[in-house]
Amino acid sequence: MSERGTAGRIVEVARAILVAEGAGAVSMRRVGDAVGITAMAIYRHYPNRDALLRAVADRSARELAEAWTLRSSSGELADRMSVALDDFLDFALGSPHLYRFLTSDAWAGARRFPEDFRDGQGPPFSVVAALVEEGMRTGFMREDDPLETTMVVTSCAQGLVQQYLSGRIGMDEADFRALCHRSTWRLLNGLLTNRHP
Repeated sequence: MSERGTAGRIVEVARAILVAEGAGAVSMRRVGDAVGITAMAIYRHYPNRDALLRAVADRSARELAEAWTLRSSSGELADRMSVALDDFLDFALGSPHLYRFLTSDAWAGARRFPEDFRDGQGPPFSVVAALVEEGMRTGFMREDDPLETTMVVTSCAQGLVQQYLSGRIGMDEADFRALCHRSTWRLLNGLLTNRHP
């Protein structure tokens, strides 16, 4: 395995552990054992666990943003906003440990609003920010601070997901997804120049 290949494999294995069990399960020793190298060998690629977790976060965020951008790149803006919400829910409900790690777990390298979300630094957030900016530019949404408006819009869905994942919302997944769509559009209707579904 090449040095570059080893670094990539380390991130893949760390992410697989995180997806299955959560960030607390990711240790240098466990990752090293799974990759077939010593835990000390990982330090040649990542100086500490936080740097490894940051690499997992960066790769995961980039991949999510790439997939979400492809799906939300054509059609009416209202439809693309709904597609973006569906993509978010697919991710959050399908990979709850990775979702929590990227959005709410406290760790040294976690992105912080607003400084780490400017200029595309939070790739999945940037997908929604681009939709909000387009909405403001085209007159679909009222003009406002795009970054803060995106935070408001995404926080609605994130809050509902947190409640659902912790067992505080007693609905099946289909009903919960419908609740997320209704709630997001209730919020968006206050931001739009004309009301939509």
